[in-house]
Amino acid sequence: MKGFLSPLFPFIFRNKFLCMKKAILFFLWLTAGYVVKAQTATDSVKAVINQLFTAMRNADSTSVVNCFAEKHTLQTLVRNKDGNMYSKTDQVTDFGHNIARLQKNAADERIEFASINIDGPLASVWTPYKFYFNGNFSHCGANSFQLLRTKNGWKILYLVDTRRKEPCEK
Repeated sequence: MKGFLSPLFPFIFRNKFLCMKKAILFFLWLTAGYVVKAQTATDSVKAVINQLFTAMRNADSTSVVNCFAEKHTLQTLVRNKDGNMYSKTDQVTDFGHNIARLQKNAADERIEFASINIDGPLASVWTPYKFYFNGNFSHCGANSFQLLRTKNGWKILYLVDTRRKEPCEK
């Protein structure tokens, strides 16, 4: 018997090795897919917001506009001369054109993700920020984002921010 099976040993062990190798690769592929899916929602919401501020730093108006949904609202809460608060509404395309006129790294908004809430196609994000212009501190405040999950990923549907000179920690 020993002589009869001897020629088959390399073939049998080679096939077991290939089967084990395929099984390990399949397991790694399944595990990698699970890990990616487990962090997709929050990370993808953060990614589009980070993309907006990267586009601002790069003075890239096209990328700024691409972060927003087709029908969007962009507002700033400001105080008028009488001290009353009101909201100023801008078009994202106008905002993008203003960003494009800046030199690279002129507009540097540094954010912190304070809260992210997601329910299906809706995400709500709160980000306190400090804004630097040409390397100098300008103002601080908070951004409130409402995002919509579209077939092309998350898009900013509504963005409102506050602006103040103080109190701000520099």
